[in-house]
Amino acid sequence: MILIKNANVYEPQPLGKKDVLISFDRILQIGEDLAANMPDIETIDASGKTLAPGFFDQHVHVTGGGGEGGLHSRVPELTLGDVIASGVTSLVGVLGTDSYTRSVETLVAKTKALNSEGISAYCLTGAYRYPPPALTGSVAQDIIFISEILGCKIALSDHRGSHPAREELIRLVSEVRVASLVAGKPGVLHMHIGADPAGIEPVMDIIRTTDIPVRHFRPTHMGRHPKQAIEFMRMGGYADFTANEKLADLLADIMNEANVNLITVSSDSNGSMPRWDDKHEKITGMGIGKMTDLYKVIKELIIRHNVPIEKALSLITRNTAKALELYPRKGAVQKGSDADIVLLDSSMDVDTVIARGRIMMRDKNIMVKGMFEE
Repeated sequence: MILIKNANVYEPQPLGKKDVLISFDRILQIGEDLAANMPDIETIDASGKTLAPGFFDQHVHVTGGGGEGGLHSRVPELTLGDVIASGVTSLVGVLGTDSYTRSVETLVAKTKALNSEGISAYCLTGAYRYPPPALTGSVAQDIIFISEILGCKIALSDHRGSHPAREELIRLVSEVRVASLVAGKPGVLHMHIGADPAGIEPVMDIIRTTDIPVRHFRPTHMGRHPKQAIEFMRMGGYADFTANEKLADLLADIMNEANVNLITVSSDSNGSMPRWDDKHEKITGMGIGKMTDLYKVIKELIIRHNVPIEKALSLITRNTAKALELYPRKGAVQKGSDADIVLLDSSMDVDTVIARGRIMMRDKNIMVKGMFEE
């Protein structure tokens, strides 16, 4: 059991100064002047610190991404230490451009490994290409029978994708929808949206002209198409934005026009960030997505743009958990919620991380790492 004392608690809505009592992997109680006469209870004095839900990153290349620049350009796998240092306690693993040397099998295996190491990990079947690769050979069966799989991924409006026809996209999202109904899962079609000017217009046309619910379509990298993102949110859909050094400025504007509850932010961690020439023929440079960028965006919104803490935090906690139908088990500090907690210091930096009731980082010192991390 862990008792956190005197924290400034955000649920992510502000609750004021509270104590939080954790029992095993759940939050047992939230209140004032809590005391527990239990042997071996660990007490954390959080005076002067902000307590928030553990961060939820829904777009992570857990097995590494890349490969567009040759086999030597394959990005390494994600490590547990990188996750913990970023304040992330829940994530969704995805494949990217290369689903030939990376597979759904290895993705599911890595997802299971991260769960064994102490965080909450989920994943998506599919990748960039159409038809999507699947572990069982069927997208629907992957969703129904593999507990970690929440939906499917595909790439649209990108020169590296397969450019599925309208009817093919309708059939795919319909398959995801029916599988989700059978499995009791969110059934998301997580769409990598490239830089092609068409963006998500083909998707919005499907929503306008069919009875497929908008909630199944989940576009990401929408910083490339901010006007379409606003329109999509007005249709009731969630829009995901990839963390980078310019995103806080963009979100500060978008949050004034769109429903903040439908905005989510993800890191694209361990994915490659190739820079192409004007004809998309040659790579002129290569970067790597970093999970630490996730909270950097939130901190910038709070510190530099004066966005209320609860509104900024919701973009990587409550909103993501609700979008994946995991709220309030995830994305909340409530009685009965999973004990996924981040403590922020007086400078609003990540200080302490608790995942499923286990202290993973304390006073900025990582206490739990993966088996082969130094």
